[in-house]
Amino acid sequence: MKEMWNNRYADDDYAYGTAPNQFFQETLDKYNIEGKILLPAEGEGRNAIYAAKKGLEVFAFDISIEGRNKALKLAKKENVAINYEVGAFFDLKLTKEKFDVAALIFAHFPPNISSKYHNKIAELIKPNGYLILEGFSKNHLELQKENPNAGGPKNIDMLFSVDAIKKEFPHFEIILLEEKEIELNEGKYHTAKSKVVRFIGRKTV
Repeated sequence: MKEMWNNRYADDDYAYGTAPNQFFQETLDKYNIEGKILLPAEGEGRNAIYAAKKGLEVFAFDISIEGRNKALKLAKKENVAINYEVGAFFDLKLTKEKFDVAALIFAHFPPNISSKYHNKIAELIKPNGYLILEGFSKNHLELQKENPNAGGPKNIDMLFSVDAIKKEFPHFEIILLEEKEIELNEGKYHTAKSKVVRFIGRKTV
């Protein structure tokens, strides 16, 4: 998995573009979120850089060193600072921080670790803090069959559903939770009709 992402991010072009994810951007803007933000599986940094430009203190991680290199390059270009670690989540220093918001943007983890990661991420969010999530839904596999370029994991157990989100994040007040068909236009690898789950939650305890 790490080799695949390093190969993808080694190109000069940004695999998913340099503009932030639209849902992520709109949510940060609408709720005027401030403070520390956690960005798991952040890749080449497009969302981290937007958050930093909004004045948030950014903590990001990924398994790909090439993703980190590209993110820091973009941060330098945009004249912002971000904290970005590489490695397995539970081995990182950022797990000792507490965050005002965490954002899982197409952060699809293998089934054997996803619940552990989600539980830890939820634990790191302060009471009344936010969780923002957008990822491919289980029904996205239908669109993958129609269009092989639709992107996303092909393992249904790595994809999201509305019911699964409720179970994975029980201590969050639901502000928004929906499955939606959208047209993605993010770089080379997100450029097709897609089915996604979107979630905004506020931690209650």
